[in-house]
Amino acid sequence: MRDPGFAALLSFFIPGLGQLYNGAWFRALFWFVFTPGLWLGTGGLLGWVAHVIAAITAYNYAKRRPYRDF
Repeated sequence: MRDPGFAALLSFFIPGLGQLYNGAWFRALFWFVFTPGLWLGTGGLLGWVAHVIAAITAYNYAKRRPYRDF
């Protein structure tokens, strides 16, 4: 069973890791690429926004799909 809080925590510290935990590979890849781009593109000004949004999306995904799709 997926833990939404753990998924959110993972994605807050490393955006994309919570999505990887949830099994959403393409979403994880998006966050792994988008977040550094946002950090570098805005000179560090808006990078934290990606961390928060990634955590929220990982939490919501785990909440909607509580069981793993093996």
